[in-house]
Amino acid sequence: MDIGLHALGIGTGARREVIDTVARQAERRGFATLWSGEHVVMVDDQASRYPYTSDGKIAVPAAADWLDPTITLSFAAAATTTIRLATGVALLPEHNPVIMAKQLASLDRLSGGRLTAGIGIGWSREEFDALGVPFERRAARTASYVDAMRTIWRDEPASYTSEFVAFTDIRVKPAPAQESIPIIVGGNSDTALERVVGWGDGWYGFNLDGVEAVAERVARVTELCSSSGRPRDELYLAVALRDPSVDDLVAVEALGVNELVVVASPPEDASDAPAWVDGLADKWFR
Repeated sequence: MDIGLHALGIGTGARREVIDTVARQAERRGFATLWSGEHVVMVDDQASRYPYTSDGKIAVPAAADWLDPTITLSFAAAATTTIRLATGVALLPEHNPVIMAKQLASLDRLSGGRLTAGIGIGWSREEFDALGVPFERRAARTASYVDAMRTIWRDEPASYTSEFVAFTDIRVKPAPAQESIPIIVGGNSDTALERVVGWGDGWYGFNLDGVEAVAERVARVTELCSSSGRPRDELYLAVALRDPSVDDLVAVEALGVNELVVVASPPEDASDAPAWVDGLADKWFR
């Protein structure tokens, strides 16, 4: 099982020198993937319930710096050569899918084919309202946008028509370095897992409450694969635990999880970042 690191793009991880240093040291120490998440908008008085904590509140302060993940990962790509890069997750229905297809393909090309596109449907109505995007039917919009992006990456020229997006005989260059950028679906709910099995290339389960929660969700993925006739081993499974322990490694790997993602905030001073990464590596690589 691989170990990933979700540390860049927010707060202290939004500083250029910290991004460079953490990315280089994470690659040296054998981390598989650098993950970077997204919120375009944060608000001080959040009425929408955050789905990944028991109290419904997101831990990141509204005033914290939060970089665009494609830009964050572009800088990480420039500082490294082999470690994979993943949006974890980008909120796809908030974006124009043609522009997003180009941005992701550009990042994949410049990184030498190292990108995974982790995407989610979003949970903050306030964020959608600020962007002028309908909050309702965002799941259907996301599925259509994914289909449209895959069409752009596959066909030249590309044509696509749905309720949410339409284009005819367009060329969006460059093409990705990979034949198609893997799309990993975020979310822990049953409906999120249905999206994983229905049209995703994998799952990013976030802030799960221990090994038992991972086991229950993986079992649900397996059930959905069985009922749909999709081979379970087609899916890449990555999970982040709420309070992970090294004692969880064997149990999580035995469930068929491909990557355990460690979520942590780097130090403010970039000069302290190599030792910080070393401490994580010493803890998790055994």
